[in-house]
Amino acid sequence: MSDVIVIGGGLTGCATAYYLATDGVPVTLVERSDLNTLASGSNAGSLHAQIPHDPFINKGEDWARIFSPTIGLLSRSIEMWRDLPRVLGVDLEVSLKGGLLVAPNAQQMRDIERKVVFEREQGLKIDLLDRAALHSLAPYLADHIVGGAFCSDEGKANPFLVAPAFATAAERAGATILRHTTVEAIARERDGFAVATNKGVLKAARIVDAAGAETADIAAMLGIDLADVQRFPIQVSATEQVGALVPHLVYFTGEKLTLKQNGAGTILIGGGWPARYGRHGNPVADPDSLARNLAVAVQVVPALADIRIVRTWAAIVNGTDDWKPILGEIPGMPGFFVNFFPWMGFTAGPIAARIVASLVQGATPPVDVDLRPFLPKQ
Repeated sequence: MSDVIVIGGGLTGCATAYYLATDGVPVTLVERSDLNTLASGSNAGSLHAQIPHDPFINKGEDWARIFSPTIGLLSRSIEMWRDLPRVLGVDLEVSLKGGLLVAPNAQQMRDIERKVVFEREQGLKIDLLDRAALHSLAPYLADHIVGGAFCSDEGKANPFLVAPAFATAAERAGATILRHTTVEAIARERDGFAVATNKGVLKAARIVDAAGAETADIAAMLGIDLADVQRFPIQVSATEQVGALVPHLVYFTGEKLTLKQNGAGTILIGGGWPARYGRHGNPVADPDSLARNLAVAVQVVPALADIRIVRTWAAIVNGTDDWKPILGEIPGMPGFFVNFFPWMGFTAGPIAARIVASLVQGATPPVDVDLRPFLPKQ
């Protein structure tokens, strides 16, 4: 019997198991497939710190005030990313050359300026750039771009490497990892929980639900309603390998876009464009979203017009309408913890895992962030 069962073998689950194991806690991680096969390994590897522009515009400043405390978590998680290659002993291809949110006109530049007020209030270092400063920093941008905001803390890492690195380190520290192990039911017992799987029953005093888009499904096995948790199919495209062109993580105010170039020279183009569900319920790329996403990318970085797309894929990501994470013990269900970070879980995976691993042990997390906004609701 482990002290803790972690459900979910993505970045968040593997990192939580790692921090528990290195703290000396007997922990078992269960994953219904193989590790890192869903959102954690299918995203584009962006490391975000800024308030997302699209919900800022569509939900307004009241939403931004509610979301703003999340900036502190993202910033501190990025600080952890800087040291993860040393800690885990693996080159994770972490590159923090900064993120650029760019605008095509004066009105949208004013929207950026409004958003920056909230970001600076949370201590995020961000610089407003006029046309000359922006094009000096990023000469690859289209001439019609009039300005932007630069956050030096943003960047990218390789999503294929991170969760496996955490898992390997967790096993070295004593964690047990059970792949291809499907959770079928969870029952509350006097001294903890019984987790029925396709390979038998596992027992533990505590559970961490780190199942990503399936977090609500796992919680529902104990009658816990996480109605805010939703799942969305989105898609990403990758180009052929080319010479150095885009050193930054690029966003655009005019339409959904994230764009960056990895260490191999591949340019990754996304931004949350919707995919669709195939006939078997699996996410598949949507040709209309692909065409529109690429058109926006060329509008921002014209040199992309001559570069070929070699792959487009779809994945399910988890989200909530308010974009706020859920981190901690469920009220009324002692011992059951949720580790759920919507939309930007790749960035926040390390800090969310460290926080929840501490809470599971009844310890104060080693972060100087007020966690009350992120605790599960009563």
